[in-house]
Amino acid sequence: MTDEGISRRLILKRVGALGLLAAVHPLLPSCAHHPVLSAVQPAPDSSTRSGELIDLVISERSFAVGGQTGMAMTINGTIPGPLIRLKEGQEVTLRVTNQLKEATSIHWHGILLPSHMDGVPGVSFRGIEPGATFTYHFPVKQSGTYWYHSHSGGQELQGMYGPMILDPIEPDPFQYDREYIVMLSEWSGESSETMMDRLKKSSGYYNFQKRDAREFLSDAKRWGFWPAMRNYVMWDEMRMDPTDFADVTGATFTFLMNGLPPAGNWTGLFRPGERVRLRFVNAAAMTFYDVRIPGLTMTVVQADGQNVQPVHVEEFRFGPAETYDVLIQPTEDRAHTIFAETMDRSGYARGTLAPRPGMSADIPERRPRPLRTMEDMGMANHGGGHATHAVEKSASHASHGKTAGHDMLHGETTHEEAGKAQSFPRYSPIPSTSPVRHGSDHHGTGNQTIAEYSRSRMYEPGRGFEQSSRRVLVYTDLKSLIPYPDQRTPEREIELHLTGHMQRYMWSFDGKKYSDALELIRFRYGERLRLTFVNDTMMEHPLHLHGMWMHLENGSGAYLPRKHTVVVKPAERLSVAISADAPGPWAFHCHLLLHMEAGMFRVVQVDP
Repeated sequence: MTDEGISRRLILKRVGALGLLAAVHPLLPSCAHHPVLSAVQPAPDSSTRSGELIDLVISERSFAVGGQTGMAMTINGTIPGPLIRLKEGQEVTLRVTNQLKEATSIHWHGILLPSHMDGVPGVSFRGIEPGATFTYHFPVKQSGTYWYHSHSGGQELQGMYGPMILDPIEPDPFQYDREYIVMLSEWSGESSETMMDRLKKSSGYYNFQKRDAREFLSDAKRWGFWPAMRNYVMWDEMRMDPTDFADVTGATFTFLMNGLPPAGNWTGLFRPGERVRLRFVNAAAMTFYDVRIPGLTMTVVQADGQNVQPVHVEEFRFGPAETYDVLIQPTEDRAHTIFAETMDRSGYARGTLAPRPGMSADIPERRPRPLRTMEDMGMANHGGGHATHAVEKSASHASHGKTAGHDMLHGETTHEEAGKAQSFPRYSPIPSTSPVRHGSDHHGTGNQTIAEYSRSRMYEPGRGFEQSSRRVLVYTDLKSLIPYPDQRTPEREIELHLTGHMQRYMWSFDGKKYSDALELIRFRYGERLRLTFVNDTMMEHPLHLHGMWMHLENGSGAYLPRKHTVVVKPAERLSVAISADAPGPWAFHCHLLLHMEAGMFRVVQVDP
């Protein structure tokens, strides 16, 4: 080997060991590199694709980040794929060429289009075979921040995703001076097949944050020995783990912001006093992120691409496939950290907003990992009231800046106050009609537990925020900017139970995984219906309905927000209203990739 070859190998090895390889790796699109502050609002860069005809090429390339290496599946040679920027009202043709050795696909997430253009193999088309080109063609009927990704196997986890911006015909109802896409994802050298195999053998394979003897002694000191013992024994008898917040964790994942690891420090520039729009996209396959910018207030102006009445928050949690657009206004001549901590606290993605290149700010102190409670199991007062960790915490109401209406509904949980349980009242913002339960039985072999007590939890920020003094976004904060067009009362209700068996790593609806559920979920074209989800598991599930909007029934009256993906918390009952205005077959599934692959998937058929 030549000296030149040895030198290059050593350089790459050392840079990779520092976790910086992605910062210099050619798989990054130009929009992920540090920008030059030369315009009020930067023009699209060379990686942006726009116009009436767009060509995309899917191929495989080696990729290394954070000391991990593997084969990546890229779109036009980059991770994330190129920004696709279109205009509301136009028509677009996208030619996708497959240079892989396996079939592939692209799904346009949240985009309203004909069913056969949706990009789900086995549901709306056959997929794109190796060496083939598939042509997507559809009109652009909406505006906002969206994204696109593969809907074939584990390809999404291997790099096949990218951002999509649809500019409105009419100007946005808010002003800003510059904008950045902040796309959060993750990378692992392991394939999705390897992950699934390991989780099937041991559901806690990637969880290195389990409770130990020292934590038991600490709990016993605070709660008393026998209450602590009962808590530990109950979880053991259920064969569940209260530290189970993510099936796949930082034990194998490197968490990315615009394709860069934390050490890569993606940077967006600003001039002090400017209003900056940040388009946050959760393109992760398995990760919930808690996002904050210490020292700055974020004003949420869009959710899932749809305008909402502005909400001022200091932090928000969002699940895979959700998007939030926020406005910030840094006034000081200093850097700010964009900090996206994983919900299970096993890692984080990080970037910087700064007035000049090369600047950085402190990384916030990491928070302790949260714990599940018996309330998350749907047990309101289990075991004589001991160790459910469920108490109302009136002090938290003010800290989250809620209205009086929220105060009446808001129930918080603290680890420190375990053993002082009390029941919570059921709360349903919209009167429910008698539901038609889909399927014959949700107590099947694919379900480990049944939530004895389910209720709305939309006003709760979620586990891990119990001690937070910051204002955290909750679903009841979201209100459409204008009244939604279809104000009909739903004619009927379909109830679906979200079910799973963690020990066997099976995920399903109504106790049946997709391969065992022969019947379709049928909507009648033109009808207005309610879809009610009851989460019988102790995990959060981001549910995505293709082709149609879901109006989140969060108590906002005529201003229900429209979403393409909704997160259902453990033991939660959550309803959405749907106008069945898109004929054909449509995918409906949990957007945690391995949950979908394990069976949490159905087909909705909208009949003429």
